[in-house]
Amino acid sequence: MFDFSKIRTIDDFPSPGIKFYDITTLLNDREAYHEAINDLLEVARSVRPDVVVALETRGFFFGPTLAYLLGVPFVPIRKKGKLPAATFSENYNLEYGTDSIEIHQDAFAPNQRVLLIDDVLATGGTMSAAVRLVQKFNPASIDTLFLIELKFLEGRKKLDNVTLHSLIQL
Repeated sequence: MFDFSKIRTIDDFPSPGIKFYDITTLLNDREAYHEAINDLLEVARSVRPDVVVALETRGFFFGPTLAYLLGVPFVPIRKKGKLPAATFSENYNLEYGTDSIEIHQDAFAPNQRVLLIDDVLATGGTMSAAVRLVQKFNPASIDTLFLIELKFLEGRKKLDNVTLHSLIQL
């Protein structure tokens, strides 16, 4: 298991009362990042996905690497207006308002096994929107994978319709 102490914790970021888990320190440590990728890859291999989908931005630190190592395509989910071709869009709630994410309408074929990855599962709003995007393709299955799950925020409850994997639960 990768060394969780390699992830820097910053109190009161981005706002008071929030504890932010900064994975840039993990990414900057060759051995720790290698271990994290290997741990994620072990879970990903058990899922046997046909495609890996990751959320902008921090999911991109893991998704393309896992897709490459698995020998499957990588599909990005990006913030609204960042993808050049026709997209599907989903809104989700933020603390103060809403935001939107998108996926290309031709991102992958129906009936595929999808591995959807991000760095942290917090409240589950963004990943829930990502799951709704992926469901538009009528996948055979959807598995979600996170480096860290913040259990006290109960994001898992918003993802009860998919299989959820997380390396570390806090």
